[in-house]
Amino acid sequence: MTDLEILRYAAFSTDPDGGNPAGVVLDGGALSDEEMLAIAAGVGYSETAFVTGDRGDGVLRVRYFSPLAEVPFCGHATVGTAVALADRRGPGTFVFVTNAGEVPVTVDEAGRATLTSVGARVADLDDADLDALLGALRWGREDLDPALPPRVAYAGAYHPIVAVNSRQRLAELDYDVPALKALMERRGWTTVQLVWREDEHRFDVRNPFPVGGVYEDPATGAAAAAFGGYLRDLWLVEGDAVVEVSQGADMGRPGHLTVTLTPGEAGVRVSGTAVPIPG
Repeated sequence: MTDLEILRYAAFSTDPDGGNPAGVVLDGGALSDEEMLAIAAGVGYSETAFVTGDRGDGVLRVRYFSPLAEVPFCGHATVGTAVALADRRGPGTFVFVTNAGEVPVTVDEAGRATLTSVGARVADLDDADLDALLGALRWGREDLDPALPPRVAYAGAYHPIVAVNSRQRLAELDYDVPALKALMERRGWTTVQLVWREDEHRFDVRNPFPVGGVYEDPATGAAAAAFGGYLRDLWLVEGDAVVEVSQGADMGRPGHLTVTLTPGEAGVRVSGTAVPIPG
């Protein structure tokens, strides 16, 4: 592994100090699972993406590891990897074969990437799970926004979605790490999508990620895709909506994600930029 090149990209930002940093390994085909996990832990970001196979026609096998475990799909590392590939091969469309399914990613001439998630779906959040989740967050039901009911959404990974009625409540996030981690592990949740609605098409979000070994994820593409499916399936936006999601400002790493809902498309499009992080 001494000659392995580990790239670092900040996704959903034009500033290396903003957005969500991702590790990117473009030549990971010879690595074992244990080696990939060790590399991800050494990088220390919420996820590192590994290209473990390349057919040569833009179809690539991609796997994602947090510092603690493999995850089925990661949006910001997908964007970072696609931009890293485009930096070397030129703009175009790639197809990432992930553990969650095939994810097309297009990078335009300006270096902006757009991924299309696997089919998004939404399920009820059990009352007992909601109570446990709120307890771990140290929130009460009086903090919730009744216009955005709690649900569990999926677009490659599972994310409970909980909306609060004030931006200040979101800013004051201070959760019980062991309690939330244990609940997420029992339920198979990847991050928790915490939401405050600024207006019809603009949202601020935060994403606790204790199961990945980090307190919070600064810009979460997989959760943004799941959230888009949630908005669509609950008829909270029109069918062809464009939604702007801001994340990371409370951590000092502001990022911006654009979510596009296309009629007749089961997946959700998530767009953003990515820039190299200097070594």
